[in-house]
This record gives sequence, C-alpha cells and structure tokens, in this order.
Amino acid sequence: MKKLCFWTLCALVATGCQSRSGNIWDDNQTGAGYKYNETSALWDTTLKKGDGLAGPVDEDFIPLNEDDLKTQPSERSVPQPKKDLGEAGMPSADDFADPSGSLATIFTPVFFNTDEYTVKEKNYLESVRRIATYLKSHPNTNVIVEGYCDERASEEYNLVLGTKRANFVRTLLVKEGVSPDQVHTISFGKEKPFDTGHNPDAWSKNRRAHFRVAQKR
Repeated sequence: MKKLCFWTLCALVATGCQSRSGNIWDDNQTGAGYKYNETSALWDTTLKKGDGLAGPVDEDFIPLNEDDLKTQPSERSVPQPKKDLGEAGMPSADDFADPSGSLATIFTPVFFNTDEYTVKEKNYLESVRRIATYLKSHPNTNVIVEGYCDERASEEYNLVLGTKRANFVRTLLVKEGVSPDQVHTISFGKEKPFDTGHNPDAWSKNRRAHFRVAQKR
C-alpha cells in the first residue's frame, strides 16, 4: 500500500501521498488508488431508505475554496499507523467488512453537513466515543474509516473533502485513547454512493464517514 495516491489528487494539493510525515492531512489514501481487490471489499450499497441513518441536511452548496481545503486543524500531530495494511500481523484491505450483529450497533456512520468535514452534533460525537470505547477494549480489532461525499463538485475536490472527513473522525478516536495503529483512513470522494439518487435526501446519506472492521492476524 505504498503507492495508494490518486495522481490527480496529488496534483490538486500537496497532501495527496502517504509520506508518513506525521501529519494526518498529508498522509492519506484514496479509493481510486486502492490496490487491494479493486476496493470491492471496502464498500457496500445495501443501505436502505428508512434505516434511520440519514444525516443532517444543509443544502446550500458553496464549495470550499482551495485554502479552506488545505487548512490544517490542531489535530494534525496525530501519528499515522506504524504498519500498512497487509504487513506482518496486520489485516489486508480485503479482510475488512461491514460490522454485523452487535458490532453494527457500535460502528454506526457519522454524517456531515454539506461541504463540512468537522462534526459538532452531540449524537455523532457520542457515536465516536462509543466506537473508541470498543476499540480500546479490543486492541486486536482494526478499523478503516472511509470518507464519502455527495455527487456535487469535481472528483478531485471530493476526494480531498472525503480525506478530511475520514481523518477528522480518526483524530477524534485517537484523542479518545484509541491506538493510532488500529485506525486507517481512506477517501472514496463521490465514488460508490450509498444512495444513487440525485436529490437532497440521497446526498445527506452519502456525506458520511463509514466504518469497516477486521481482526489482526
């Protein structure tokens, strides 16, 4: 997983490649460059309307400018995992799956307002804390936080925004005491939407951080 960078994302911002710089906004991965199983193991399109998972709705779409996307919050010092997926003792990308059974009630998605990559809503912050509590008590569990966006704006723009969403959630988990080595991130931007509709209801479901879990080998 040393070459997971999406070249157009690299051209857009200087934060596109996994350089292990220690800056979470520089060290990111994107779905278009994910080499394991062509990412098919990392998504699912089974979300159904009426599941009660629709996120907040804020439909005034004013794209962030380039400076906004490059803004680095104070959490940037959170370290990256010491090992890539698939290395000794680590699960590979295709080992990760949607949480099922009791895990599905713990690893619930976190949703975002239009064009935002931070979370302030109490219920989503509580969800992150619940996930953190589980991961701290299960150190052999690894998670991939996937960042998704709705269909509006360009592919490159949404890959960056998805990266920031995934890394923001990862930062919250690490700040809650989860080992950085347990949490990886990936951005799919507007690829593989959970709801393929072209309306505000569909967009609200697609602006999310989604979780997939696996056990260490």
